[in-house]
Amino acid sequence: MPQVPAQNQPSQSLDFDYPGMATNVATVTALQELVTHLRREQAKAQDLLSSLSFSLRSFNNLNQFLALIPLIVSRVTDADAAALILFRPNGQVSLEQLYCHEGQQCRNIRFALENVTRQFATNHASAAKPSLLLEKYLEQYLASDYQWFSTAILVRNFELHERGRLYLFSSDPKYEWTETRQKLAQLVADQTAVAIENDALTTQLRKQERITRELEIGAEIQARLLPNYSPSIDGVTLAAACKTANQVGGDYYDFIPIYRQIPTSRQYRLNQADRWGLVIGDVMGKGVPAGLIMTMTRGILRADALHHHSPAEILKNLNQVMYADLESSNRFVTLFYSEYDPKTRQLSFSNAAHNPPFLWRNREDTIERLDTDGMLIGLDANTEYYEDQVALAPGDTIIYYTDGFTDAASPNGDRFDEENLVATFQEACHTCHGPQAILDRLFERLQEFMGERNRGNDDITLIVMQITPMLLTF
Repeated sequence: MPQVPAQNQPSQSLDFDYPGMATNVATVTALQELVTHLRREQAKAQDLLSSLSFSLRSFNNLNQFLALIPLIVSRVTDADAAALILFRPNGQVSLEQLYCHEGQQCRNIRFALENVTRQFATNHASAAKPSLLLEKYLEQYLASDYQWFSTAILVRNFELHERGRLYLFSSDPKYEWTETRQKLAQLVADQTAVAIENDALTTQLRKQERITRELEIGAEIQARLLPNYSPSIDGVTLAAACKTANQVGGDYYDFIPIYRQIPTSRQYRLNQADRWGLVIGDVMGKGVPAGLIMTMTRGILRADALHHHSPAEILKNLNQVMYADLESSNRFVTLFYSEYDPKTRQLSFSNAAHNPPFLWRNREDTIERLDTDGMLIGLDANTEYYEDQVALAPGDTIIYYTDGFTDAASPNGDRFDEENLVATFQEACHTCHGPQAILDRLFERLQEFMGERNRGNDDITLIVMQITPMLLTF
């Protein structure tokens, strides 16, 4: 009868393999736990960085975003504490945010950082590389109680420059500043740099929008100060236009009704003034400063014209009143002031170094220059101005203009100059019917000269005044 082996007796092969199997199982279990731990850490880092990216897109306030930075960077790097220190454009260094668990450790780190930034502000506010000095001071205050590491926050403003640093602290002697932790910290620092740049761009954009709106308001005010239509003067037809290079310009023109005595409401309504002041001027420069001076010139000139002074006296008074303000602003004004009497057809005028108007004589088909001696307004407080007068006949036409017309350049750099202006003006007087048609022709010719897309670099103003031609009767 065969012998039956005992049921509980192990075989030789099991005795040989069991220790190896136990070791393999332990190794596999350890690897599984390590992989699980790494996955948890990776998921945690991804979640934290996703939260940071969401905050960067969502927060409108930079301070709200910066408050998260130390918390996020300490979590993704397993540091005990983290601090965000910013370098200000004025050279100051500030502890912007600190994250740590309350306790003696947190108080020690805060004390060290506050003393470091205070000492830096006292002794090295203009240091070229503040991070090197900060680390030197940290060594003194934190000694060997903590390990600390830092990552630069680099902002691109034409070139990269350091706008701050992220500092991480650990009291664990086994803590290692691994390559992975360095990369994660740098990723947070880069997000911080993006937030700082975005905030600076947003601030600049808002400032630009505010300036643009202020310029629009200035342009609206200036447009209302310039005549919005040409007055109806007995025996005269007028046309005028002002094209500014910027939103606010420095060119000025005006039509001023002058009455010998207080006018009736009917005279006001029908523009039945005894004389008319026709003025054109140009403030040296462009933009808001020129526009402000133009506005001031208009107010003073209108007030003085109503006192029945002569053209030369008006320019003299204007120069004396405005001299101090123009001298301090280093600006000057050229101005041509004239007064027309509808009853006598006499035009009296005085010139403060402005481009002299041109008079086309209808009967003779000739061009005359209307000019008198006189310096710029604001150049010399004691300047004397002179005046002259001319009798106008039916069909005679005058153009008042600013130097933006003659200084306009073609694509190859040539100036339009007076010769082209006079030739075009004379040709327009022959072929165009009325001042508006003459004005349109002059601007059309100028645009052809400059090129279709060129708007010019200076303000351009033009007034066309024509004595109504006599109708032929048979």
